[in-house]
Amino acid sequence: MTRMTRVTLAAVVALATAVPGAAAASAASAASAAGGAQSRATGIPAAQRPQPRTVTSEQARAGQIAQGLGLDSREGLVVTAVLNDPDGSSHVRYARSFAGLRVIGGDFVLHQDAAGIPRSTSWNRDGAVAVASTTPTLTLAAARGSVQRQRGTAPQRGELVVFTTEQGPVLAYDMVTEGVQADGQTPSRLHSIVDARSGAVLQSWEDIKDGTGAGIYVGTVSIGTTLVSGSYQLKDAAGNSTTDLNGATSGTGTLFTDADDIWGSGTTSSRQSAAVDAQYGAEKTFDYYSTQLGRAGIWNNGVGARSRVHYGSNYVNAFWDGTQMTYGDGSGNTHPLTELDVAGHEMSHGVTENTANLTYSGESGGLNEATSDIFGTAVEWYAANPVDVPDYLIGEMININGNGTPLRYMDKPSKDGASRDCWSSTLGSLNVHYSSGPLNHWYYLVSEGSGAKSINGVAYNSTTCNGSSITGIGHLKAEKVWYRALSVYLTSSSKYAAAREASIKAAKDLYGVGSAECTAVANGFSAINVAAGAENCANTPPPPPTGNLLLNPGFESGATSWTGTTGVITSSTSRPAHTGSWKAWLGGNGTTSSENVQQTVSIPATATAATLSFWLRIDTSETGSAVYDRLRPQIISGGTTTTLATYSNVGANATWSLKTFDVTAYKGKTITVKFNETEDVSLQTSFVVDDVTLATS
Repeated sequence: MTRMTRVTLAAVVALATAVPGAAAASAASAASAAGGAQSRATGIPAAQRPQPRTVTSEQARAGQIAQGLGLDSREGLVVTAVLNDPDGSSHVRYARSFAGLRVIGGDFVLHQDAAGIPRSTSWNRDGAVAVASTTPTLTLAAARGSVQRQRGTAPQRGELVVFTTEQGPVLAYDMVTEGVQADGQTPSRLHSIVDARSGAVLQSWEDIKDGTGAGIYVGTVSIGTTLVSGSYQLKDAAGNSTTDLNGATSGTGTLFTDADDIWGSGTTSSRQSAAVDAQYGAEKTFDYYSTQLGRAGIWNNGVGARSRVHYGSNYVNAFWDGTQMTYGDGSGNTHPLTELDVAGHEMSHGVTENTANLTYSGESGGLNEATSDIFGTAVEWYAANPVDVPDYLIGEMININGNGTPLRYMDKPSKDGASRDCWSSTLGSLNVHYSSGPLNHWYYLVSEGSGAKSINGVAYNSTTCNGSSITGIGHLKAEKVWYRALSVYLTSSSKYAAAREASIKAAKDLYGVGSAECTAVANGFSAINVAAGAENCANTPPPPPTGNLLLNPGFESGATSWTGTTGVITSSTSRPAHTGSWKAWLGGNGTTSSENVQQTVSIPATATAATLSFWLRIDTSETGSAVYDRLRPQIISGGTTTTLATYSNVGANATWSLKTFDVTAYKGKTITVKFNETEDVSLQTSFVVDDVTLATS
């Protein structure tokens, strides 16, 4: 029986290092530390807590981390973000290169304790980035031609990269086409990934994240301004500012100024009115992230963003371009698209870019778009503006349909006629604004629960996809869970299954194992048809049995405490367990593959002896005496991998045998026990491992 799996290289290594001193802490990392403020109390006095780690401090040891993780020597790591928790643990996000080439989809997050010792890793896709050759068979000019034939426009520039796919990494060109989108006005920065061998366009996505909104809705509000040389500028202390494009479609625009610090008239007759809405939206978005989620703005560095108003002519749109917000004036240049949830939505695209960086296509694109809907709605709730009353409707004041209906409904996304309420295997084929539906639905259900109700005068009636009833925990708790999942656990290619796992982890981090909040989060994903995975609200690593340093040694708690290839730890009845129902089943694919499972453990220096043992069962479809498929039990210590033995298809007899190794040489060290399997192009061999013991005396 062929078993389809994906490789996930998730080896973690203990690299104890000195905690950086206070002088090394930057404003960004200090803000990151605040991001964990909603975690359970640590009980450690503030003066005794470790100082937060920084991008600079973590980049300094990136080489050591790469070696400890067993990465290919041709790989390079670049630290892109660090998030610190109050107990001193940290989460370091990395981008990767391979042989000098940028890797698209090579990102991962390393989770480490207060001493800087890695404890687990969240890999994007399967973690593999190595390609057989970095020499393309397709020229850059030919790649340009492939995009032009498909898109009708030739890209202006291209770059040779490594691009990760679900089938593995490939050498490719990242071709970028700049211009305008189909509406003739919205800027376009389209990425097309072209296979550097076949010329096939593997994937495309748009850098410019667009949205819709209309009107001047916030009424009379307070906004931040700065007095400079007797004139007030529309710029607050954090740097949130608003400029006038005056009909242009490029440039930064002219900063709004005013003599008496009284701005606009509330109507479109004053050009300042749209600017007031935009500035208010930017400030409320900044304040929401800062006060509710502990994030110091889009870039987590305390710096605000620029908003440009009066873009183009009759432009019925608004967008985030990676650096700033831009608003059109709407139909007839009389309906500026400066509604509050539009600002929150679009600027939240910037937060996503600077955390998980979810690719804007397929399921990950749906998660990206839903994230902006969630936090756009969150900003509405935070602002509690009496003119724009908070709700779970997206673009409810736009009247884009001409009949008073909103753009999207979070309680029942399918009411817009295109979005999905429930996850299915075809979800990724939809436009990202529609594949966002299930996560929007999850957010509503976890916030408010299922069933008919009226909230702030709006009637809702949300039903679940599995017929269950959900009790809500409030929108703010749901938002905190999703933000932690986004910033700590998700990576660029994450899909809905990964979103469930990440959110349950986040809920346990914030509210505890077995908490009502975690239960609601898990039930919410079940309610949108996202099936349960390894994570659940009750699973904490079980304590090791007497005499065994390994956690979950018989795999009976599923993937708990072990990391590696998705699907290897299984209760499938196609292969027996030595005891119980669960085991690690490596191989059995009948095609070229590599799978692994591993756990990191410390052997006490006081041990007089240490022994590693496990039960192994091998069956094969191979014949003859040639070695085709292999299993290697290994020990990784200090970046060095030692293979203890090699087992193969030769002599396989489908019976259990006990394997034992003396590992006393590793006492006083933290090691990774790893089972690494490789299989050739055809005919399966299954290596089943169970009841692993690392005992000391």
